[in-house]
Parts: sequence; C-alpha cells; structure tokens
Amino acid sequence: MRLLLLCLMSLLLFANQTLASTVWVVPIKGPIGPAVSDYLSREIQQAQVDDVSLVILKMDTPGGLDSAMRDIIHSITTSTVPIATWVGPSGARAASAGTYILLASHVAAMAEATNLGAATPVALGGSPKPPSTTDESDNSASDKADESSSDRAEQVPAKTAMEKKVINDAKAYIKGLAKLHGRNAQWAEKAVSEAASLDAIEALELNVIDYVVNSPEALISAIEGTTLTVNNQQVTLSLTTASLVERTPDWRAEMLAVITNPNVAYILMLIGIYGLLLEFYNPGIGLPGVLGGICLLLAMYALQMMPVNYAGLALLLLGIALMIAEAFNPSFGILGLGGVVAFVLGSIFLMDSDLPNFQIAIPLILGVAIFSAALIVITLGMLMKVRNRRVTTGLETYPGKTAIVSEDFTNGKGRVQLNGALWHAVATSELKNGDKVTIESIKGLTLTVSPSVKK
Repeated sequence: MRLLLLCLMSLLLFANQTLASTVWVVPIKGPIGPAVSDYLSREIQQAQVDDVSLVILKMDTPGGLDSAMRDIIHSITTSTVPIATWVGPSGARAASAGTYILLASHVAAMAEATNLGAATPVALGGSPKPPSTTDESDNSASDKADESSSDRAEQVPAKTAMEKKVINDAKAYIKGLAKLHGRNAQWAEKAVSEAASLDAIEALELNVIDYVVNSPEALISAIEGTTLTVNNQQVTLSLTTASLVERTPDWRAEMLAVITNPNVAYILMLIGIYGLLLEFYNPGIGLPGVLGGICLLLAMYALQMMPVNYAGLALLLLGIALMIAEAFNPSFGILGLGGVVAFVLGSIFLMDSDLPNFQIAIPLILGVAIFSAALIVITLGMLMKVRNRRVTTGLETYPGKTAIVSEDFTNGKGRVQLNGALWHAVATSELKNGDKVTIESIKGLTLTVSPSVKK
C-alpha cells in the first residue's frame, strides 16, 4: 500500500513538473490594434490558468494604437506568469508601441539585425524630429544621464500645449516601464523625445534589453535559472525540460482582425446603410434589411474599437443623408453632389490616426465616391428622360383619340362611346348615331368633339 502511494505521488509530481515546464510562443505580427490586444490579453490569462512557466511574445510590429498597447502592457504587468518578449527573427522590429511592450516585459530580448525605438506619438507631432547629430557621444548612457529633463523637453516635436502634454505623458510612461525591470530609462525617454532607434547589439550595450538571441530556444537556454520579479513575487525560472508550444490565433482573433480593419469596417457600414435603404424602398423583400442590419452592427462594433473622428463620422452620415434625399426629392443634383462632397470629406477624416494601418485607403474612398456620383448622374438622366417623354396614361392622352357617337346630338350635345365607356360630349355640328368623331379637349367629364376627317 505504501509503495502504491509513493508511485501515485511520483506520478503527480511528474505531471506537475511537465505542466510547469511548458513555454508558450505567442506571435505579434503587424500593427497593434484592438484585435491583437484582445488576443494577447486572452492568451496571457489562459497561460495563468494553465500554469504555464513562461510566455514568449514573438514580436515584429511597426507600432499601433496607444489604447491597445496599454491594454497589453496592463496584462503583462499584472500577470503571474513571466512574460518574455523576443523581437525576431532577424529583420523584425519593435517600433513605436512595440518598444513600450518590450520594455514592460519581464525579459526583453532581440535577435540580431532587429531594431527598436521611434516611440514618439506620431499622431500628435507629425513626423518625428530627427535626432541631433552634433555630438555622437550622446549615444552613451553616461552622457544621457547628464542631460536635464528640461533640455530633453525642448527636443519634443510638438507645437501645441496639448501635444506637449501627451508627449510628456508618453515619456513618463516609458521611463516607468524601463525602471520597472532596471533598464535604461534615459534612453527610453529619448526614444520618445527624439524618436531614437537602436539595433539589437547597441540596445544590449546600453542596457535597453537583456539578451541578444536568435531563437526562442536560445532565449530559454539564456534565461535558465534567472530570478525575475513577477507581480511583486520572486520567480526562479527552471526550463531545462521545457517544451515549446507554438500558439496560433483562434477564430475570434482572426474575425476581429478582419472587421477592425478600417477598410472592412467602412465597407460594412456602407453595405448596412444601403441595405436598409433598399429595404425601405421595397418593403417585404427581407434580404437587404437583414444583411444591412447585420453589417451595420458589425461596423458599429468595429468603429467603437478604433480611433474614430466623430466630426468625420457626422460628415459621412450627412453625405449619405443628402444622397438619400436626392433620391426621394430630385433637386437636379444639388443635394446629391453636396452629399458626395460631404461623404468624401467624412471618409477622409473618419479615422483619427496618422498610422497607415488604421486609415481608410484613399483609392477605396474615391471608388465609392465615383460610384455614388455616377449613380446620382444616371438617376438624374433617367428623371429628365421621364419628364420629357409624352404622356401615355390619364386624361391628358384623350385629345386626338377617336370615339363613336352613341346617339344623335341635339342642340350640339350628346353622348359618345370611348374605350367601352359612355361620355357626355359637345360639338359645333350635328352628329348622327354611328358617326366617328375626334376628341378635341376634355373638361371635367365632358368631351369636346368634332367629326373625324375621312381619308
């Protein structure tokens, strides 16, 4: 019995050791937005539930949105599982928002021929001011330590008070992240104030990162036995028997990545609006209304996750409203063309970000605008043709038609038969039953007729 208990305990210990030596490799590729933030936050949370010993974020990003970046950093700093960020493979980068995430991680590593930096909030200052080249010694950590905060503030590429406030907030934020794990806070601040960048070797020399390794396996070997501070707790890594698990984005992350693309969200919104409009034009069809409602809800969800300029959104909706008004109340193109102009301006201003990956493509905007303008011109042309066409129905078509006298006229009055109906008629001449007459005019329910000319 005692031997059986010892065997069971050994199996349990082996199972726990196997579980604790699992390392997840989670990819971060492309711009950092709501979809990436949601995916990484869920992965880190699941890693804590599964008692994973280490999570490696494999990063290659040009940057992204500030809100998404801060959500990821919050998940890292509150995680009970150590998080290592590795910028790789060679040729990858951790620019802008990627630099913040790298510095916030418990272990910061890069592959050779990679770079980080350029962390200035570009949406506020436009193109970052190039770093000063007057003194090459400024690249050393000691020289940076001698610079005063006021001197660095003068290098901020901002013109307005609001821009300076946000830049200074970014500087304080990135310095705090660097100090959290004993890294070079002075250079981190320079990455914001001067958009400074470093390659992997320089970053290691300046204590911006911890390791230069060329693969996740090499990183595991390098940090074996290292003691880290994770969520205010000391954790010693034991990864000699670690097994790597390559994580891939699930369907939710893939779907979010698609619908939070500004171009896709823009198209979904247009499909939603025009689908509902078509349903209003032809009630009872069902398909346009259902499809339009689904697309509009998806677009609203995507837009609320992205940096939307509400003035641009208002212009966009105004443009659509004016084009709809043109369809209901033709105004020879004034409302429609004004709607196209408002629509184009709103589309351009819609995304409140200077990051190319979070803007609507200009060719897409122009394509939709040209299509809308062409639709308005075609509609106006059809209306003009209808207006100039001869009347084919109604009382206006009666003059010129031929009728048959159904009874002799007395004192210029009588009745005629037209299209199977009897009409009161008046004439200036005497008419007999059976005579053919031509309708000259109509007043009320009385026709004015004259004898038909025999050919």
